[in-house]
Amino acid sequence: MDLQVKDNTGKVVGSVAASDQVWSAESNDALLHQAVVAQQANKRRGTQDTQTRAEVSFSTRKLRPQKGTGAARQGSARSSVRVGGGVAHGPHPRSHRQQLPKKMRRQALRIALSDKVREESIIVLDSLKLDSPKSSVIRDLLNAFELKGRTLIVTGSTDHNVVNSANNIQGVEVQAASLMNPLETTSVPNLIVTQEALETIDSIWADGGKD
Repeated sequence: MDLQVKDNTGKVVGSVAASDQVWSAESNDALLHQAVVAQQANKRRGTQDTQTRAEVSFSTRKLRPQKGTGAARQGSARSSVRVGGGVAHGPHPRSHRQQLPKKMRRQALRIALSDKVREESIIVLDSLKLDSPKSSVIRDLLNAFELKGRTLIVTGSTDHNVVNSANNIQGVEVQAASLMNPLETTSVPNLIVTQEALETIDSIWADGGKD
């Protein structure tokens, strides 16, 4: 398929051939959702912890006699029904990691990118080269395309000038093409991809590409 290529002012300056496999993948919400949930789970640290009744610091002395007081039986101050007692069924450190087969991960990204094309939420930029960090260039770029909401700019390789230029602009993130993933792609309403980045994406995630 062919995608329009625009310059920094929003003017169409040509087109570029893009892989149908990467940019025209059939929609599959179930697979995309599974990949996004797995990626979110893998980001969790799993360090939450609560004290059980065996771990809280209280005396083991019985609070009152079993019979004769007219009150309910109370055996320990560590009981989970008492203030300061142990937590019943609380969270403990564990791994939330989910594994997805390589083919499913690759296909999920193709679906996410193809959905952006179908939603017309992707802009292919002819180039984005900066000699030094300059936030005004990124700000002018967003204004030229009248973009609202979070925006992800994808470059062919890590460009620190572009990264530093976007650091001071709220809602704008920069990422190298080789680091693309379903979570980042689906979480932003606007996607700007340089022509160099598009070629890198096709070389990695089309058939025969590297992972």
